[in-house]
Amino acid sequence: MVGILSILAPLSLAAAAPLSAKPLTVSMGETWLFAVRNGSPVDARKVAVTAAPAPGQFKVSLQPLLGATMTMTNNSRFDYAYRATLVLPTGKPGTTKACAVPANGRVAIEQWTKPVAAIRLDRFKPAPAGSLCP
Repeated sequence: MVGILSILAPLSLAAAAPLSAKPLTVSMGETWLFAVRNGSPVDARKVAVTAAPAPGQFKVSLQPLLGATMTMTNNSRFDYAYRATLVLPTGKPGTTKACAVPANGRVAIEQWTKPVAAIRLDRFKPAPAGSLCP
Protein backbone atom coordinates (compact mmCIF):
# COMPACT_ATOMS: atom_id res chain seq x y z
CA MET A 1 0.00 0.00 0.00
CA VAL A 2 2.86 2.39 0.76
CA GLY A 3 4.24 1.79 -2.75
CA ILE A 4 0.99 2.87 -4.38
CA LEU A 5 0.76 6.02 -2.23
CA SER A 6 4.31 7.00 -3.13
CA ILE A 7 3.33 6.76 -6.82
CA LEU A 8 0.01 8.60 -6.46
CA ALA A 9 1.28 11.49 -4.33
CA PRO A 10 3.40 13.11 -7.11
CA LEU A 11 0.58 12.57 -9.61
CA SER A 12 -1.90 14.43 -7.41
CA LEU A 13 0.54 17.35 -7.10
CA ALA A 14 1.03 17.42 -10.87
CA ALA A 15 -2.73 17.47 -11.41
CA ALA A 16 -3.09 20.40 -9.00
CA ALA A 17 -0.37 22.45 -10.72
CA PRO A 18 -1.73 24.93 -13.29
CA LEU A 19 -0.85 24.33 -16.90
CA SER A 20 1.04 27.14 -18.53
CA ALA A 21 -1.17 29.01 -20.95
CA LYS A 22 -0.31 28.96 -24.63
CA PRO A 23 -0.53 32.01 -26.84
CA LEU A 24 -2.73 31.94 -29.92
CA THR A 25 -0.65 31.91 -33.11
CA VAL A 26 -2.43 33.34 -36.15
CA SER A 27 -0.65 32.64 -39.44
CA MET A 28 -0.87 34.90 -42.46
CA GLY A 29 -4.26 34.55 -44.16
CA GLU A 30 -5.99 33.02 -41.11
CA THR A 31 -8.98 34.20 -39.09
CA TRP A 32 -9.76 32.88 -35.60
CA LEU A 33 -12.50 33.21 -32.98
CA PHE A 34 -11.57 32.85 -29.31
CA ALA A 35 -12.50 33.85 -25.78
CA VAL A 36 -10.21 35.10 -23.01
CA ARG A 37 -9.91 33.36 -19.65
CA ASN A 38 -7.31 34.23 -17.02
CA GLY A 39 -5.49 36.39 -19.56
CA SER A 40 -5.14 33.63 -22.16
CA PRO A 41 -6.93 32.90 -25.43
CA VAL A 42 -9.17 29.83 -25.02
CA ASP A 43 -11.63 27.87 -27.15
CA ALA A 44 -9.84 29.12 -30.27
CA ARG A 45 -10.93 27.90 -33.68
CA LYS A 46 -10.23 28.88 -37.27
CA VAL A 47 -13.18 30.43 -39.10
CA ALA A 48 -14.05 32.14 -42.35
CA VAL A 49 -13.07 35.80 -42.53
CA THR A 50 -16.81 36.65 -42.66
CA ALA A 51 -17.57 34.98 -39.28
CA ALA A 52 -18.86 37.20 -36.50
CA PRO A 53 -17.81 36.86 -32.85
CA ALA A 54 -20.52 35.90 -30.36
CA PRO A 55 -20.90 37.94 -27.16
CA GLY A 56 -17.74 37.53 -25.08
CA GLN A 57 -15.65 36.42 -28.06
CA PHE A 58 -12.83 37.98 -30.06
CA LYS A 59 -12.15 37.64 -33.77
CA VAL A 60 -8.65 38.12 -35.16
CA SER A 61 -7.49 38.07 -38.77
CA LEU A 62 -4.02 38.49 -40.27
CA GLN A 63 -3.95 39.47 -43.95
CA PRO A 64 -1.18 40.45 -46.43
CA LEU A 65 -2.41 44.03 -46.89
CA LEU A 66 0.24 46.78 -47.05
CA GLY A 67 2.75 44.31 -45.57
CA ALA A 68 0.77 42.64 -42.79
CA THR A 69 -2.52 43.87 -41.35
CA MET A 70 -4.19 42.43 -38.28
CA THR A 71 -7.78 43.24 -37.41
CA MET A 72 -9.24 42.26 -34.05
CA THR A 73 -12.87 42.57 -33.01
CA ASN A 74 -13.65 42.46 -29.28
CA ASN A 75 -17.26 41.50 -28.61
CA SER A 76 -16.88 41.56 -24.83
CA ARG A 77 -17.98 44.27 -22.40
CA PHE A 78 -14.43 45.45 -21.62
CA ASP A 79 -11.56 47.02 -23.54
CA TYR A 80 -8.53 44.70 -23.51
CA ALA A 81 -4.78 45.21 -23.73
CA TYR A 82 -2.64 42.25 -24.81
CA ARG A 83 0.85 41.25 -25.87
CA ALA A 84 1.51 40.67 -29.56
CA THR A 85 4.68 38.99 -30.80
CA LEU A 86 5.42 38.98 -34.50
CA VAL A 87 6.68 35.76 -36.06
CA LEU A 88 9.07 36.72 -38.83
CA PRO A 89 9.49 34.61 -42.01
CA THR A 90 12.67 33.17 -40.47
CA GLY A 91 10.59 31.83 -37.56
CA LYS A 92 12.26 34.21 -35.13
CA PRO A 93 10.17 36.50 -32.91
CA GLY A 94 9.88 40.19 -33.68
CA THR A 95 8.80 42.80 -31.18
CA THR A 96 5.87 45.12 -31.59
CA LYS A 97 3.53 47.17 -29.46
CA ALA A 98 -0.16 46.45 -29.76
CA CYS A 99 -2.90 48.93 -28.97
CA ALA A 100 -5.91 48.05 -26.84
CA VAL A 101 -8.96 46.46 -28.46
CA PRO A 102 -12.14 48.43 -27.74
CA ALA A 103 -15.19 46.63 -26.32
CA ASN A 104 -18.70 46.04 -27.65
CA GLY A 105 -17.94 44.70 -31.12
CA ARG A 106 -15.56 47.44 -32.18
CA VAL A 107 -12.45 46.75 -34.27
CA ALA A 108 -8.75 47.51 -33.74
CA ILE A 109 -6.34 47.50 -36.69
CA GLU A 110 -2.58 46.96 -36.49
CA GLN A 111 -0.30 47.18 -39.55
CA TRP A 112 3.36 46.28 -40.13
CA THR A 113 5.34 47.05 -43.27
CA LYS A 114 7.93 44.32 -42.66
CA PRO A 115 7.27 40.72 -43.71
CA VAL A 116 5.36 38.76 -41.08
CA ALA A 117 4.56 35.03 -41.15
CA ALA A 118 2.28 35.00 -38.10
CA ILE A 119 1.46 36.78 -34.86
CA ARG A 120 1.25 35.34 -31.33
CA LEU A 121 -1.30 36.81 -28.93
CA ASP A 122 -1.34 36.40 -25.14
CA ARG A 123 -1.39 38.24 -21.79
CA PHE A 124 -4.85 39.72 -22.26
CA LYS A 125 -5.98 42.05 -19.48
CA PRO A 126 -8.83 44.52 -19.11
CA ALA A 127 -7.79 48.04 -20.12
CA PRO A 128 -9.32 51.34 -19.02
CA ALA A 129 -12.30 52.24 -21.19
CA GLY A 130 -11.29 54.35 -24.15
CA SER A 131 -7.57 53.58 -23.85
CA LEU A 132 -5.72 53.30 -27.12
CA CYS A 133 -2.09 52.25 -26.76
CA PRO A 134 -1.33 51.55 -23.09
